[in-house]
Amino acid sequence: MKKIFSFFFIIFFVSNLFAQKNKEVKNVSQDYFPSSQFWEYRSPSSFNIDSNKLNDAIQFAKNNEAKLPRNQELAQAMTFGKEPFSDAIGPLEERGDPSGIIIYKGYIIAEWGDVNKVDMTNSVTKSFLSTVVGLAVDKGLIKSTNDLVASYVPPIEVYNNNPYRSAEDIGKLQLLYLFNSTHNKKITWETMLRQTSDWEGTLWGKPDWADRPSDKPNEWLTRKRNEPGAVWKYNDTRVNALALATTCVWHKPLPEVLRENIMNPIGASNTWHWTGYRNAWIVLDGKIIQSVSGGGHFGGGMFINAFDMARFGLLTLHKGNWNGRQLISEQWINQSTTPTSANVGYGYMNYFLNTDKKLLPSAPADVFVHIGNGTNLIYVDRQHEIVAVVRWLENSAMDGVVKRILDAMNK
Repeated sequence: MKKIFSFFFIIFFVSNLFAQKNKEVKNVSQDYFPSSQFWEYRSPSSFNIDSNKLNDAIQFAKNNEAKLPRNQELAQAMTFGKEPFSDAIGPLEERGDPSGIIIYKGYIIAEWGDVNKVDMTNSVTKSFLSTVVGLAVDKGLIKSTNDLVASYVPPIEVYNNNPYRSAEDIGKLQLLYLFNSTHNKKITWETMLRQTSDWEGTLWGKPDWADRPSDKPNEWLTRKRNEPGAVWKYNDTRVNALALATTCVWHKPLPEVLRENIMNPIGASNTWHWTGYRNAWIVLDGKIIQSVSGGGHFGGGMFINAFDMARFGLLTLHKGNWNGRQLISEQWINQSTTPTSANVGYGYMNYFLNTDKKLLPSAPADVFVHIGNGTNLIYVDRQHEIVAVVRWLENSAMDGVVKRILDAMNK
């Protein structure tokens, strides 16, 4: 009798185990992920979403197109032309019409403009940069973001196609030391990612003090450095120093890392292109490699279409998981969306947070947005299961677009 009871107990236990596993698989499969060849469209009404209100949101985005010239060389000059050494040294091009995509539960429920147009996305590039740093942490190439960056970065040989040095060059440094100063030796990956490092130096001809300089020119070259972590400052020269340091960690171009580990697995197109400056070339392990830029401040950065931006947004919505495959750790996404003490509206670059609801008063406090100049944005809202890509929008209209999208959800 005991044997029969044991036999049935085992059968019951195994059946329950398989049922639980099937339930887990079913729950995972409820989240829709597009394939590389196909992304399913659903009508808003199929989700009980108000189509008219959603159209109002789209029209609002169109009506609030960015006022800067579509020619990005002119737009760059108008935005940064008053800065010292502000000339663009990376590619720029003519942008397209306002465009966007709205994703709900993984499905496309609305789009407008030419969503296949490969355009600059400016500082949304920084979110791709922080992602390749996260991949390095996940793979143990960087043991902790609290480690000093200096311990990971060798002296760097800048590529020069002229093999000869003139007499004037004698005594000048032949290698680039990114983290050799007394201040820079104290900088961690964490403070670089949060834009609180106050890294000092000149990289690719762009001094850190010349990027969004203060209104006190007499202090540009002499001010006392802030302790890493103490003060937040948006600064592309420091972002580019992070990109170069990360390139040294990976020992290969960062676009290659991103393509292999993120963009190919999420089914992105082959049309995106991540570039650096024309003078940003180094020699690493005997290979000539371009160190990419973290945005379009001086040209370059990520050129990408709205579909590929939406795929990346969907990945971050699901905390690094794509259709059951963890491409980047959930822990990394959690860290990326943790507020910076010196600026609670910022996580890791370029995760803009809504912690205090100053960024988007109409949205939940836990949303985050990948934002680049233009304005280009990827809005990520887990409460409402929404990812929205909006391109070439006046910065002041961001909350207006989000408010109208959320109003459509509350039919």
